[in-house]
Amino acid sequence: MSPVSHGASRRLLLAGALAAVSAAVTGCSSGEATASGGSRRLRIGYFAFPSGDLLVKNRKLLEKELPDYRVTWIKFDSGAAVNQAFLGKSLDIAALGSSPFARGISGGSPIPYKVAWVLDVAGENEALVARKGSGIVNVAGLRGRTVATPFASTSHYSLLAALRTAGLKPSDVKLVDLQPQAVLAAWQRGDIDAAYVWLPTLDELRRTGIQLTSSKEIGAAGKPTLDLAVVSDDLIARDPHAISSWRKAQARALRLLRSDPDGSVAAVAAELGISAADARAQLRQGVFLTPEQVASPDWLGTDGRPGKLLGYVTDTARFLAEQRQLDAAPAEDTVRKAFYLKGLSDDLK
Repeated sequence: MSPVSHGASRRLLLAGALAAVSAAVTGCSSGEATASGGSRRLRIGYFAFPSGDLLVKNRKLLEKELPDYRVTWIKFDSGAAVNQAFLGKSLDIAALGSSPFARGISGGSPIPYKVAWVLDVAGENEALVARKGSGIVNVAGLRGRTVATPFASTSHYSLLAALRTAGLKPSDVKLVDLQPQAVLAAWQRGDIDAAYVWLPTLDELRRTGIQLTSSKEIGAAGKPTLDLAVVSDDLIARDPHAISSWRKAQARALRLLRSDPDGSVAAVAAELGISAADARAQLRQGVFLTPEQVASPDWLGTDGRPGKLLGYVTDTARFLAEQRQLDAAPAEDTVRKAFYLKGLSDDLK
């Protein structure tokens, strides 16, 4: 794959931000926007992906914490689109994969946001699948084949890691940049031989495909990916109370995933428009931390003492730079400044 000009990519993000702003207002392109009443506003980006985020939305946990706020939920299909929306100043809080976050804080003009929570750790809910009958039985067998993934996503990062482990360079395969729904359409047409993608599209591919590896395996080998949640610098400056309330809602959702599994399944099924059986199966594939684990040294850490996530994000950026996906990786101190941990311990009480 050819080198990526960071300046050029940032200009593309800025241009695309206008479309993201429009999507946030109209509900087009990136997904529908749903809102509840109130005077002060919070614009939250989310993914149609099994996590505590869907419980917060479905159970209106944040609206209960902040009854005087107008909370708008905006659905996105990729981290790249979330990054564009932050550049366009159309989001306050959003779910974001660790790979697009690493990209966002890289370069001379980092996106003005900070990580404030961990939604989940990628497990079997993101995986690389090859078409049955293609003759591909392992990652090395992808040489010369067409492989789709959403570029600048955690799946893209994990795919690059899988290729390198198998002794392949990105140029050894034909990489195609497709969003999940487009991946499924290309798969059904027979245009691609394999794809690295996440749920629920992943389950559709598994029906006629063979799983070659997963983000659980790649993470165990030293390259974990996570679904993070980021908050805008503007929100940090003007309304830290809202961030605290949002964290409390997220912590409650993580606890509900354990204490009320049937209710959690029902909420996810309703949000995704799938059966309870499918929702239960999809939730089992994710790795959901307890709130206490989120704030532990093993993951996000606490104010003044960031945890291992600091190293994971730094390593992700370095890997992307080695793969020529970034001009240069940010220094660890730059990554550290992109963490917002103030008040985190108190928010879990």
